[in-house]
Amino acid sequence: MKKLGAGEHYGAVFHKRQTETAVFSESVYNRSMVLPEHSHELGFFTLILDGYYSEILGSKTVVYSPQTVLWRAAELTHKDRIEAASSRFFFAEIHASVSDKLRECGRVPDHVAERNGEMTRLSLRLRREIVHSDVSSPLITEGITLELLGNLMRSGTVVDSRPPKWLARVIDRLNAEFAENISSEELAADAGVHPVHLASVFRKFRNETIGDHVQKKRVERASELLHDTEVPLCEVAYTCGFADQSHFTRVFKRRVGITPGAYRNSLI
Repeated sequence: MKKLGAGEHYGAVFHKRQTETAVFSESVYNRSMVLPEHSHELGFFTLILDGYYSEILGSKTVVYSPQTVLWRAAELTHKDRIEAASSRFFFAEIHASVSDKLRECGRVPDHVAERNGEMTRLSLRLRREIVHSDVSSPLITEGITLELLGNLMRSGTVVDSRPPKWLARVIDRLNAEFAENISSEELAADAGVHPVHLASVFRKFRNETIGDHVQKKRVERASELLHDTEVPLCEVAYTCGFADQSHFTRVFKRRVGITPGAYRNSLI
């Protein structure tokens, strides 16, 4: 029986990326086929983008359709089948060190399947960040991945209805240091919680990821600085924490609807 390494699949592999949290990739199959019995080195999420995929469980076959997210624990033996040509799948394989920390929070499920739920929404957004990445993508990707893991662990648990006190400290720091590159691990250490728990709680009570919040604060500050026509756009970008003017323009237009230059001209 074969054990597949990180980013290794039976189909053609595209968009392979690696972060401190996970290995991301996409596989495409141009024909239906039965895959041999195998396991994976890392626990992983699979998002079915196109086609149909089925698991062969003894005498029973379970078929999954697009918009389904599946989770399998590391080294879990399985046999499956690609049901249609032009099938496409997005994978997020979680590094062993992250999985080890996850087990400190509770029991990690061996197998989960969800269609058109919160994990599907997060997986689709995660894929967009991987395929259409920019300099902010590593931070946003990390936040979405941790939130995805938080949703995996949340199943069957009760979540507090009021935000914990440490969340206010995290938000205060982000609001004060939004122009800096602060990692989720650093924020979690300051709060005294696990990064997965931080990402999950932040999303629940703020209705946004940490990366989204940081981008919002940067754009808000940039909008204020744009009132001073003597300050060059590149200086506004640098002051607010953007990598360069091009990145500043893309993010600003996505959030405000117009470019920084057009926004400044509208103030005159």
